[in-house]
Amino acid sequence: MTAQLIDGNALSKQLRAEVAQRAAALTARGLKPGLAVVLVGDNPASAVYVRNKVKACEDVGFHSVLEKYEATLSEAELLARIDALNNDPAIHGILVQLPLPKHIDDHKVIEAISPLKDVDGFHVASAGALMVGEVGFKACTPYGCMKMLESIGMADLRGKHAVVIGRSNIVGKPMAMMLLAANATVTITHSGTADLAAMTRQADVIVAAVGKRNVLTADMVKPGAVVIDVGMNRNLEGKLCGDVDFDGCKEVAGFITPVPGGVGPMTITMLLVNTMEAAERVAAAAA
Repeated sequence: MTAQLIDGNALSKQLRAEVAQRAAALTARGLKPGLAVVLVGDNPASAVYVRNKVKACEDVGFHSVLEKYEATLSEAELLARIDALNNDPAIHGILVQLPLPKHIDDHKVIEAISPLKDVDGFHVASAGALMVGEVGFKACTPYGCMKMLESIGMADLRGKHAVVIGRSNIVGKPMAMMLLAANATVTITHSGTADLAAMTRQADVIVAAVGKRNVLTADMVKPGAVVIDVGMNRNLEGKLCGDVDFDGCKEVAGFITPVPGGVGPMTITMLLVNTMEAAERVAAAAA
């Protein structure tokens, strides 16, 4: 058996087309969705991510602002810029690209963003809303993973066992909360888990998100399980790969996401969805 691929590029294209329609409708009413992207320093990977995000905004008809600063920018200056963006009515979403230079406290910066504009879903208010099932912004990567599950008819995971490998605030923890909200029975595993394979072999859905190559191999997967690979690594030949031994696992799994072309495109797409929702909430409040 060879697993069916969950194509993140194709699903992203479909979702972005829907966002573009919503953006056009809102713009026609006099409110153009706006996203501000803030980049501090000259991290090459961050520069690529930011460029892709700004282009994605333009493609769906958003107003986008890119603010680039030298790595010497002080924390106080960055916080002042965020405060200005919080108060800018043309901006509905604010994204500060991480990592930040070492002299700037990431957590302080994230918490300075208004929860109404926290389209990355990293603010404590967003995490808290997810935890208790209130309206907030969902972290983009796990949100994208949930959309991928929906695309294969698994929006409701009642009776299914989901195993998350990883406990980061950006992916692992919010992923577990979203799976729980979809009625899955959820197990969170991590570096302190004694027998990872014993957990994953029970799973109907496995989400691998630790940033370590081959953390999940074919012998750890139950036949027919869904495997979502969030990892972004390089193999020995320098090629992009995930956390999952793709070639092995695809012979056992029922569905699997590739790397590249799986979760990656979905992360930016869900950023657009969150920004769209932020603008629509402003429009609804003003109506």
